[in-house]
Amino acid sequence: MKWATIAATKRILAREQGAVIKDWGGKLPIALLYPNTYYVGMSSLAVQTLYHLLNAQPDIVCERVFCGYRRVQCAPAPLSLETQRPLTDFAVCAVTFSFELDYLNFVALLHSVGIPPLAAERDESLPLLLAGGPAVSANPEPLAELCDAFVIGEVEEILPRLLDTLQAGIAGERSALLHELGYIPGVYVPASMPSNIQRQWVRNLDLYPTHTHVFTHATEFGDMHLIEIARGCGRGCRFCLAGCLYRPPRERSVANLLEQARWGQRFRSKVGLVSAAVSDYSHIEDLVAGLQDIGMHLSVSSLRVDPLPEVLLAALAASGSRTLTVAPEAGSERLRMAIHKNIHHADILHAAARAAQYGFPELKLYFMIGLPGEEDKDIQAIVLLVEEISRVFRGRVLVSIAPFVPKAHTPFERQAMAPAPMLRDRLRWLQRALQAINVRMTSESVDWAVVQAILARGDRQVGLALATLQEPSLSNWKKTLHAYNLSNEHYTRARQPDERLPWSFIHMKP
Repeated sequence: MKWATIAATKRILAREQGAVIKDWGGKLPIALLYPNTYYVGMSSLAVQTLYHLLNAQPDIVCERVFCGYRRVQCAPAPLSLETQRPLTDFAVCAVTFSFELDYLNFVALLHSVGIPPLAAERDESLPLLLAGGPAVSANPEPLAELCDAFVIGEVEEILPRLLDTLQAGIAGERSALLHELGYIPGVYVPASMPSNIQRQWVRNLDLYPTHTHVFTHATEFGDMHLIEIARGCGRGCRFCLAGCLYRPPRERSVANLLEQARWGQRFRSKVGLVSAAVSDYSHIEDLVAGLQDIGMHLSVSSLRVDPLPEVLLAALAASGSRTLTVAPEAGSERLRMAIHKNIHHADILHAAARAAQYGFPELKLYFMIGLPGEEDKDIQAIVLLVEEISRVFRGRVLVSIAPFVPKAHTPFERQAMAPAPMLRDRLRWLQRALQAINVRMTSESVDWAVVQAILARGDRQVGLALATLQEPSLSNWKKTLHAYNLSNEHYTRARQPDERLPWSFIHMKP
C-alpha cells in the first residue's frame, strides 16, 4: 500500500505548477496538514498562503499532507506530497481547520500513522501539533486535549516570532517550548490554561498577498487563480462566524490585486475573486476594469443582491460564468430582518431578473432552516419565493438547504439548534414542494449538522471522546458519544444568559 501511495503522490506532484521541494539539511521540517482530501484542500487559500509563507523562509522546509489524494477517499496512512515522507518524520505538524467536521478526519489520520491523539501521550519524538483556522479560532476546546497549541485568528503578523520560537525550542523539552509559545500574542497553549487569548488580525492586507501559489486542475477551482480581495464583513448577520472572526472588514487596494492577478496570469487566464461578499468591495468597478484591461476572465465566490453591480454581472457573463449564486438565507422578509440578513424581497427578484438579462444558465439559491424564530410559514415562504424567482429567471434554478448550526462568538452563540426530527420533516416538505414546481433541491445531512453543532460549541469532554474515534463515520461517532455518556441534547440546547461558555476566554474584539 505504501508504494501505491508514493506513486499516487508523485503523479499528482508531476501535474502541479508551483510546488516547492527543498533539501531538509539544517532546516526545521513542518508538515502543513489539511484534514480533508487533496481535491478539497488545494482550493483553500489558507493552505496556499501558509505553504508560500513557510517555504519563503530559508531555514524552513514545508510539505503538504492531506487525508487522501482521491476526491472522496481517505488513504490509510498518507504521506507528504513533496518527498513522500510519513508525518512522524516532521518536527511540527501545522493543521488548518476550516470546518469542524474535519476534526474527525484529523483524529482518524493520527491513528492511522501511529501518533497518539492525546497530547499527554506524546513526547518530543513525535511532531508538535499546532492548529489554526476559523473553526478552532472560534472554539479550540474540543481539540484542547489533542493539539499542543493553537493560533487564534490570523497568523501572518505573528508568524516570524512563532517560527523563531519553534526553531529555538524544538530540540529541547516539549514543556519548555510550550511555555515559550504561550508568550506569543494569540497563541493558546491548553496546558497552561491562560485567562484570556486575544484574536490576532492583520492591519494592512496589502502586506500579505493571499492567492493561489500551487496550481492544479485536480481541485474544485483548478481552472482559476484565486485571490482574496477583502477580509471580514460589516453586514452583521447574526448567524455568521466570518463576520465576527474577521472583524474589522478590510480591503486590499486595486493596485495590489492587479499585481497579484498579473503574477497568476502566467498560469491561468481566469481569476477567482474571494471574499465574504465580492459585490461589497468598494472599488469593484475599478478592479473589474483593470482585470479586463489585462485580459483576464472573472469568477466570484459569492454575491449579495444589494448591491449587485452591473459591471460585475457583465464581466461574469462575458467570462462565461454559468452559475450566479446568491444567499437569501430565509424565505420571508420578516425572518431575514430578524437574522440581520437585511435584503428585501424586491432585491432578490431584481437579482434574478438581472441574471436572466445577462444570460446566466443557472441561478443557485442558498437557504437555512431551523433559524431562531422560524415558523412554518417561513418554510412555506421559501417555496413561494423560489416560485416567483422561477417566473423571472427562465434558466435552471437550484436550491441548496442547510440546517442552521449555532456558532461560538456569533450573536446566536447561545441559541438552541432546532430538533433533528423537525429539521428532517421540513426538508422532506421542501423537497416535495420544490419538486412540484420543477426545482431541484440539495440539502446537507441533518445528522452531520448535529455533529457539527456539538463540535462547534463543544468542550474538552467532547475532545476526549473524539480522540478514540478511529474512523470518521456517523455510526462510530454515535457509539463514541454513548460510550462517554455524552448526549446530542446537552450540546445542541440553548445556553442560559449567565452560563459560562467553553470559549469565553477567547476575545474577538479588535
